[in-house]
Amino acid sequence: MKDTLFDVSGKVVVITGGLGQIGAEFVKEFHSRGSKVAVLSRSATQEKAEKALGKELVSSDTIALFSVNITKKASINEALQSIAKLWGAPDVLINNAGIDTQPSAPPEVSGPFELFPEEVFREVVDTNLIGTFLMTQSVGAMMVEANKGGSIINIGSIYGMVSPVQDIYAYKKEQTGVAFIKPVAYCAAKSGIYNLTRYCATYWGKAGIRVNTFTPSGVWRETQDETFQKNYCARMPIGRMAQADEYNGSMIFLASDASKYMTGSNLVVDGGWTAW
Repeated sequence: MKDTLFDVSGKVVVITGGLGQIGAEFVKEFHSRGSKVAVLSRSATQEKAEKALGKELVSSDTIALFSVNITKKASINEALQSIAKLWGAPDVLINNAGIDTQPSAPPEVSGPFELFPEEVFREVVDTNLIGTFLMTQSVGAMMVEANKGGSIINIGSIYGMVSPVQDIYAYKKEQTGVAFIKPVAYCAAKSGIYNLTRYCATYWGKAGIRVNTFTPSGVWRETQDETFQKNYCARMPIGRMAQADEYNGSMIFLASDASKYMTGSNLVVDGGWTAW
């Protein structure tokens, strides 16, 4: 007898930021399980897609690539119309696209709160929160019209739940003479995701559309400063950063019938960061 609990085969899955570090891993995982995956990215060129996913995967007839600006409703709807013609209404939406400020950022966008630029704050909120709202609004409407339910997964962050530990970044002043302050914009935008999720979960609950937040912590990158990695891991109860593919299981859980009674919730997979 086939185990259907975690079955996502045949599902139409829309993933924003699908060529990013963890987004690409989500794409690969759903594809390997028989889903039809629409990969949305702001700059979804063939070359970038092949680099992130591999040439063989990009050429699959169950992978479709779309260049989309999620801050623009017209751009979103154009892509969704193409997806609907190709495969029908989405069953799953993963709102993964987002922007953040790395420790390598210049001082003008990573200085003290008192001097943080308004235009940068607006840009981050526009992508991370308003973009998630617009995608959820459009895909949710399609799910309602199709009358088959669905799962919407909003990617949060530990820095949407708790404030950054600024001491982790103190080494930057020793290295460069200029302090790096983890900016407020990312934190404020990500914190808004949690109540957007709860609102939509209660609004669409009787329509069979489940809406949940997934909260990850930091992912290891080869390009990260070694001192940053050491400081970050010292604060992490599990003792290390996540690998890019270690969130895949959570996505399958939230997208499948394994979580069919779960909505309006926040699944935290953060190595214990928020347990302190």
